[in-house]
Order: sequence, then C-alpha cells, then structure tokens
Amino acid sequence: MLKMYISFAGIILLFLAMGLIWLSRRKLKGWLAGVVSLLAYLSLVSGALIIIYIVFTGPTR
Repeated sequence: MLKMYISFAGIILLFLAMGLIWLSRRKLKGWLAGVVSLLAYLSLVSGALIIIYIVFTGPTR
C-alpha cells in the first residue's frame, strides 16, 4: 500500500513538471522562466527516479 502512495507522488511530480515546462516556455519570460524551468526539470528527474524505483523493486505481497 505504501508503494502505491509513493508511486502517486511520482506521478504527481511528473504532471507538475509537464505543467511547469509548458508554463515556462509559453507564458513566462526572462529570469522567472528560468527559475520555473529549473523547478520543472528538478521535479521531472525526481518523479522519474521515484517511478523507476517503484518499477524495479517489483510487486509486494
């Protein structure tokens, strides 16, 4: 059950990254776009690492 909640956190981070990347590329300009883009890529990497961990640790009993 704990793995399910951890995977939900990873999925939420990936969706957050998608929205922040869209926001930084389409709507923002200047240094604010850079800060939002950095935050987006950090959440993308952390979400991907969480999902990779969940996938490779296998099912629980």
